[in-house]
Amino acid sequence: MIIDAAVGKILVFISMGVVSASLLAGSRHQPFPEISRRFGWLLASVTALSLLGESAPRPMALNILLSLVLVMGSYGVLVGVHHMVQTRRDVFIAPMSGFLFCVGAGGLMVLTWPDLNQLEQWAGFLALVVLGGGQTWMVFQRSLDRAASTRMEPSWNGRSAARSVGRSTRCDYCFEKGWDADEEHLNPMAYIALASIHRFNGNATEAQKWQESFEDAGGQPSVASEWILALNEALRALGGSEQMFPSRFDDSE
Repeated sequence: MIIDAAVGKILVFISMGVVSASLLAGSRHQPFPEISRRFGWLLASVTALSLLGESAPRPMALNILLSLVLVMGSYGVLVGVHHMVQTRRDVFIAPMSGFLFCVGAGGLMVLTWPDLNQLEQWAGFLALVVLGGGQTWMVFQRSLDRAASTRMEPSWNGRSAARSVGRSTRCDYCFEKGWDADEEHLNPMAYIALASIHRFNGNATEAQKWQESFEDAGGQPSVASEWILALNEALRALGGSEQMFPSRFDDSE
């Protein structure tokens, strides 16, 4: 190895800490933040316990630590790809877990490299290339999904337009173009945003129409509460009342 086992452990712990911190920080920008937040806390807990184990009389060997990272990365990739491709509720876990998977697989391969014959070394090299290609795909896919979800972010630069009663605002246009047949989880987010904006403008008929669409799409359980509260906060900042746009949900709801 180019570096000794102690330095290798430090680098692995740094990788685990960076990934867990990134998941916790990036969860706020996901449509359903609780998914990546839970995995971030799980990884942070595993990292903390592993660091605590270093103070034991017989600390964890580097190959065991790399195997643990490989298992965590594999689990994260499976969960992340499921949410990225199937549920479309999260696009952050897969690429971040992919980095852990590559660290674990690459580290174990480096440790065993001197004991491999030429054929096994070529196979290992090709496996690393495949891993790098898969990681690139997940990062690229995450960028595409992030660009798509950006259409859902409210364009609050049109504040003066949002005050115009009975007119379509820049906010309205943003959300009316926000849904996609391939990303149905974005639809209720757009519906509740349009209902809130029209309610703020005083357009009761339009607000009721979009509220009904929101209920038909699944209602409040289909949208993260953070999204609704963020909408309410922005509309209160424009002059909306606490009664109409509450800062918290009633526990009885």
